[in-house]
Parts: sequence; structure tokens; C-alpha cells
Amino acid sequence: MFCKGMTWGWNATRGSYRTPEAVDSIQKLKETGSEWIALSFWTWQESVHSTEILFDYGYTMTDRDIQFAAAEAKAAGLKVCLKPVVNSRDGIWRAHIGFPEEESQSQLYWDRWFESYTHFLVHYAELAEELECEMFCIGCEMIKTESQTERWIKVISRVREVYSGPLIYNANHGKEEGVAWFDHVDLIGTSAYYPVGSVPGDTEENMIAKWLGVRDNLEKLHKKFNKPIVFMEIGCRSALGCATMPWDFSHTELPFSEEEQANFYSSVMKVFWDQPWFGGYFWWDWSVNLYPLSQAKLDLGFDIYGKRAESVLKEWYHNK
Repeated sequence: MFCKGMTWGWNATRGSYRTPEAVDSIQKLKETGSEWIALSFWTWQESVHSTEILFDYGYTMTDRDIQFAAAEAKAAGLKVCLKPVVNSRDGIWRAHIGFPEEESQSQLYWDRWFESYTHFLVHYAELAEELECEMFCIGCEMIKTESQTERWIKVISRVREVYSGPLIYNANHGKEEGVAWFDHVDLIGTSAYYPVGSVPGDTEENMIAKWLGVRDNLEKLHKKFNKPIVFMEIGCRSALGCATMPWDFSHTELPFSEEEQANFYSSVMKVFWDQPWFGGYFWWDWSVNLYPLSQAKLDLGFDIYGKRAESVLKEWYHNK
């Protein structure tokens, strides 16, 4: 399996998957040469210390929304990795979901959280099976939970009771070694927002040099678990300096730079594409509602539609 993929569906509101704009977005995504989408959406828990994951009837995508998007993707010839995510309504990054030491000693808080998370995950695993999704992502960047090895193994076992396809977990860049239970999934995923730019506007050659060190470390991880490694998220914005902080979405004052974004894309393609243990890319991300093509040079986001990075992606996805 090699995933020529793109993330689709994030930051969309309920009902927006079932619009002409969303259908058009999927068609344009297919034209990049992509063969996969990570259909990604989220629901909430109230805070990073909550033990209950809620379905927000005013926000969270409905199963009907997901069914429609998956069907449209498949009609376009795309394979689907269903990727449900839990976010925290208090605005704190999901990596911090967990409990203060004095509370977690009793284990009751972890027991309650994992019970709720299992219910959440099994629901979408059943849906993924029903919709014949080709892959299922069991979690994303949940760093504080990752030390709960036995609980994660139980979650995975429960998911496998209802979903027959391959499972992937999405770790975070630089934290992959903290997941001791990667042998229980089929693919190792990571959010590969590695800061390969040293200065704003850095060259592709300098980025390649940084990626080579990342590649060596990830190859060791592959050898440890004998699992393919997939960049379940990867990308950077089209703004000057973003290759030095590819995860960034907040510095909206930075000037537009499609060259730096294109160099980021090209450099990582050149370093990882032919590695036999590497399982591909799910780039972050392709919007459900694309901006007009005439506005591409004004957009400072992760989207590559109409930018130089799209040409880079097409060259690799179509021709390599």
C-alpha cells in the first residue's frame, strides 16, 4: 500500500459535505493525482480533563454527512481513510487530554475516559466498515494518552471486532517513540510537521538535508515494529517562514510565499518517495469549500489549490 493522499473534510460545518461546492472540491482533489483522502472531522470533550466525549448535535458531522462524502470520494475513484478526531472545547490541543497525577493515580479517570473513547471510536469503526472505507485511523496526536498501553490495546481489539480493514494511529512528529503499542496497528502514522526550514525562504536543498535526518530516525522506528510509516498529516502554509514551523496556522501577518511551500513539498517527496518502508502521504489539507482560483495568490493557508505546490504534487502523483 502506498497512499497518494490528501486530508479532506476538516474545519467544515455540519451539512457542508452535502453541497455542490464540496462535490466540486472532491473532483478537483482527484485531478491532483490523489488516490486517497483522509476524511477527517471532529467532535468535542468539554476540557482536556473531561472523561466524557460528547456528540455535539449543533456541530459534529452527522453519519449522513460522512456517508455522502465517502460515496462522492469513491465515485471519483478515491480510497477513503476515515479519521474521526476528538478535540477539546477549552481550546487546548488534544495532545494534552489527560489527568493530573493525583487524580490519575486511582485510574478511575483513565478508565472512564477510555470507556467513552471506545464508544466514540467503535461507532465510527462500524460506519467505516459499512461504507467500505479502505482504512481507519484510531487516534490523532493524543500524546498524554499514549502511555496507557494496555488500555490502547483493548481499544484496538474492540475496533477490530467491528472493522476488518487496516488500522493506523496518527502520532505527532518527534513523539513517535512514545507509542509502545505500534505493533498492534497495521501502519504507523505521524503528523510530519518537522521544521526543516532554518530561515524564512529557505532553499529546497537545505530542507532536503534536514529531511535526511528525519528519514534515518523513522527508518529505525520502522525496523523496530516492522510496519510501514505513513505521513498521516504533512504540509505547511504558503507564508514566509512556515517551513520553520510547518504546524503553524496562527501567524496570519506573515507575507505570502508559495515558493517556500513548494520547496517543502518537493523536498519531502524527493527524500521519502522511493523508500521501501514508506507508505505515503496525506497532505494537510484540501478545503471542502475552495477559494476562487483567482484568489490563490492571496491565501495564506495550507491549501495548495492554484499554487506552485499543487504543480509539485501533480508531478509526483501523476508521473512517479
